[in-house]
Amino acid sequence: MTFIEYKSLSPTQRVVYKIKEFFSLLPGRVKAFFAAIGKFFKNLGIKFVEGLKGYGSRFSMGDMSTKLSYLVMGFGNFTRGQVGKGLVFLAAEVFYILFMMNFGLVYLNKFDTLGTVKAHQEINPATGRPMMVPGDNSMLILLYGTLAILITLVFIGVYVANTKSAFEAEQTQKAGKKNPTLKEELADFLDGKYHITMLSLPVLLISVFTILPLVFMILIAFTNYDRSHVPPGNLFTWVGLQTFRDVFKVGEGASKGYTFIELTKWTIVWAIFATFTNYIIGMILALMINKKSIKFKTLWRTLFVITIAVPQFVSLLLMQQILQDDGVLNVILGYMGIPAVSFFNSTALVARVTVIVINMWVGVPYTILQTSGILMNIPEDLYESARIDGATPVVQFFQITLPYMLFVTTPYLIQTFVGNINNFNVIYLLTNGGPSKDASLYQAGQTDLLVTWLFKLTMDSNDYNTAAAVGILVFIVCATLSLITFNLSKSSRNEEEFS
Repeated sequence: MTFIEYKSLSPTQRVVYKIKEFFSLLPGRVKAFFAAIGKFFKNLGIKFVEGLKGYGSRFSMGDMSTKLSYLVMGFGNFTRGQVGKGLVFLAAEVFYILFMMNFGLVYLNKFDTLGTVKAHQEINPATGRPMMVPGDNSMLILLYGTLAILITLVFIGVYVANTKSAFEAEQTQKAGKKNPTLKEELADFLDGKYHITMLSLPVLLISVFTILPLVFMILIAFTNYDRSHVPPGNLFTWVGLQTFRDVFKVGEGASKGYTFIELTKWTIVWAIFATFTNYIIGMILALMINKKSIKFKTLWRTLFVITIAVPQFVSLLLMQQILQDDGVLNVILGYMGIPAVSFFNSTALVARVTVIVINMWVGVPYTILQTSGILMNIPEDLYESARIDGATPVVQFFQITLPYMLFVTTPYLIQTFVGNINNFNVIYLLTNGGPSKDASLYQAGQTDLLVTWLFKLTMDSNDYNTAAAVGILVFIVCATLSLITFNLSKSSRNEEEFS
């Protein structure tokens, strides 16, 4: 479609055209997304191979001190006056050897099976009575084995840096230059490499408290860790992709596959309604508040700020109590002779509509405050020119306000959409997933999202492997949709358009 043909369409036709264009481009974008991931790992492999080549070439070209650094870390630095740096490399090697000998190898040796000896009873030869003998703990084997692998990867990086440092020190000495001392290099970390100094502690904390638990939870998805295999009394082991097959397998009775499909449908519907109802209604209210004819603008904005100041869980619990079968609203309806309404326990449709409406009540104020600031920054000249050309308020909204808003708020919409997919509070505090009248759902109610189902799988039924698999799938979907949608938006393709 040409630009002139597009401009001749009505606002509704343009929206339909944009939607069709988005979905027509989506398969290609998904393909390009995964192709980019493949290219990333390909380049990573190429760099790894190049690193191995550099590792070998440094050994063949280096002198005896450099070659000995491949066995005794820091040796090449010691012999060239860099005693402090050599001690750092040597200490890293000693620490790694001691760690592996006294701790790491114990768990790595059992990592392939996650333990073979169960806790059992034996006769105490001293007393002649039975005693409980502890066996392997699959949980600790998986956790500490993962820790040992991560530490090994870090050590490999330090080891390669040691060989590179030894070779560079050799080349510097051959060039007749003086190698920098440890004090000089530390001073450089407070000057030219100050960014490395500042980022070191955050990276370390992220590795310990984020990456390690994340890798650990991902690995659980490839085991049979469930209610029948809970350590230390029982062992669990690797099952490969079987957990993922179970998630997609639809069988008779309350199957995990059927539950996953049904909850995925509802989660997507919920995320769409929860995101765009808040966005559209919040934008409309912001437009109303910002109109010149509206008085007491500060008052209206203050009221919405006060609404946000109340913790969300307090508001949700209050609404849950008001809308209970014997809550305040139904009591008032009873006094008026109107039959009581079961908002949370009658049907799935009523419960789902109720949680969407309540989510609007707690979410619209955020949108109002954000869009109010954006609306006040749209140049008034645009509206003045549009009015001179005879544009109606509706045309001004679709031609000026909405494009500007979407351009600025697309990242916010993506974040909100993903946040609503993982919106645990609203569903859990209002309905706890109910009503639970569908016998085909496994450990889930009809308003459960994937994230609340994941919580129930973990806390109620101890299906830890299934919960981990569901978490991985949710992450893949959210990450893919977020990246593709953002790359399709003008916020990514034309950053300077509205500057």
